[in-house]
Amino acid sequence: MIEGVFQPLERGRVAIVGGGIVGLATAYRLLQRFPGARITVFEKEAAVGQHQSGHNSGVLHCGLYYKPGSRRARLAVCGIQQMIEFCQSHSIPHEVCGKVVVAASDEERPRLEALFERGRQNGLRGLRLLNSEELREIEPHAAGVAAIHAPQEGIADYPRVCEALVDEIHARGGEVRCKAKVTAIHRSAEGWRIEHSSGDFGCDFLITCAGLHSDRMAAMTGHASSIRIVPFRGEYFLIRPERQFLVRNLIYPVPDPRFPFLGVHFTRMIRGGVECGPNAVLALAREGYRKADVSLRDVAEAFRFAGLWRFLRKYPGACWAEIRRSFSKELFCRTLQRLVPEIRMEDLLPGGAGVRAQAMSADGSLVDDFHFVEDDRAIHVVNAPSPGATASLAIGEEIAAMAARS
Repeated sequence: MIEGVFQPLERGRVAIVGGGIVGLATAYRLLQRFPGARITVFEKEAAVGQHQSGHNSGVLHCGLYYKPGSRRARLAVCGIQQMIEFCQSHSIPHEVCGKVVVAASDEERPRLEALFERGRQNGLRGLRLLNSEELREIEPHAAGVAAIHAPQEGIADYPRVCEALVDEIHARGGEVRCKAKVTAIHRSAEGWRIEHSSGDFGCDFLITCAGLHSDRMAAMTGHASSIRIVPFRGEYFLIRPERQFLVRNLIYPVPDPRFPFLGVHFTRMIRGGVECGPNAVLALAREGYRKADVSLRDVAEAFRFAGLWRFLRKYPGACWAEIRRSFSKELFCRTLQRLVPEIRMEDLLPGGAGVRAQAMSADGSLVDDFHFVEDDRAIHVVNAPSPGATASLAIGEEIAAMAARS
């Protein structure tokens, strides 16, 4: 390698920090586009996909919720097709089972109709507005005055997708290094030098896809940003097996505009069972899957960030309601009963939890789109929330195109 001269991606060394589904899909798409590239993925855990990729609800999102023309909408719409094709070609369990979004009261009708129009603008196929009788034909135990049926939505086994991506990367000459926590990133004559828990690594081009730590990885490269990752834990219950007949597939509420999350819903899982949730409570650790998980560093960083205080002032009632629901099974059940009135507290068993890496601006607003930052010989995936898993192959394709232009 000639010192100081950038080696084209066709034969250069590329480091990807983060072995979640987005980092793996990016490596896969880069190797498809640049077969001669020498690509290495660095993952701090003992296996890939251990955080958001393995703790999500497993839903294939078709692009119903996202602002028309946004990167999130565009990549969800094309990404779901790419993900389904990938699952089919790799014999990964998945099912396009459809979803209903339910208006529980007449007050929610205008929001439901606006959501329907947004889905149409995003190019969703087969979208239908349902009355209460038509809703019950699809979900006999759901209750509502109206609903949207989105037949393109489904469920998939994302941990299996991650495993298949690792196999594809290895087959194309790439490498995935686990137990390789990146501790520092420096500029070098060749491009970048990465220090990690088992050594160091020089590369021509760097891509960070670090999920819950994406802002920190970008900061290690000297990229200053006012955006911060604020972790929100989503907690789930499971429905007792003998009561799972209450839910056929996916039942969602109309999103509440007072709080920028989708609300608790019912999801049939690809590995069996039905879960309900999640709520959205501020986590006291970026990897805080339990209430007792606390990281003093993460807490200090979060509460030093002015954007978090502005967010809390903007949504005090909704934030307090989420906290109360986190500690009250009765309140959680009452929320679920707005969608499925027959659900009872004794039907709910303890479930798992996930932590959403939510990018937040200094003004307290949540970053409402996928957010990628191009730097000199580097690209940072700063925000890739839901539908990040569904859209991961399309995200990887987009990043590969960005890298080709660099």
